[in-house]
Amino acid sequence: MTPFTTPDLYDEHRDHVQVADSGLQHFGNKTHFYGQVVTVTCPDDNSFAGNILHENGEGKVLIVDGFASKRFAFIGDMIAERALKNGWQGIIINGCCRDIEILATLDLPVMALGATPRCTTKRGLGAKDHPVNMLNTTINTGDWVYADVNGLIISSKALF
Repeated sequence: MTPFTTPDLYDEHRDHVQVADSGLQHFGNKTHFYGQVVTVTCPDDNSFAGNILHENGEGKVLIVDGFASKRFAFIGDMIAERALKNGWQGIIINGCCRDIEILATLDLPVMALGATPRCTTKRGLGAKDHPVNMLNTTINTGDWVYADVNGLIISSKALF
């Protein structure tokens, strides 16, 4: 992995990147990651997130739009293990996760707004490749995200 810090990336590319407002927490064992974005919307239903993580995720980061809901967890340990098995670089959730004591042991970066024990309902609702509006940014499939303990940077093109 190319070494970077988000402050250095911001300083170098400030006119061409978005920076997410503070609010995301790290729940995985890894806190430093980057990759090309795939988005899914999950209206109180994580079906689309769970399904997409069956795909090869090499070089990709899944952005799950839970519409900033703190009512449900959109990712738990089983889905995270699936992502890890299929090579995903990380998961960022505009919402909550659960099983955080297990997520903390996995080498999969997971960022979310918080944690809750309640899982979503499974009704097959959601969509892939829709823009995600979170923390004063708009993230699209095909964008690039760079994350570390300082925060999250979004770019429409690869920065390195």
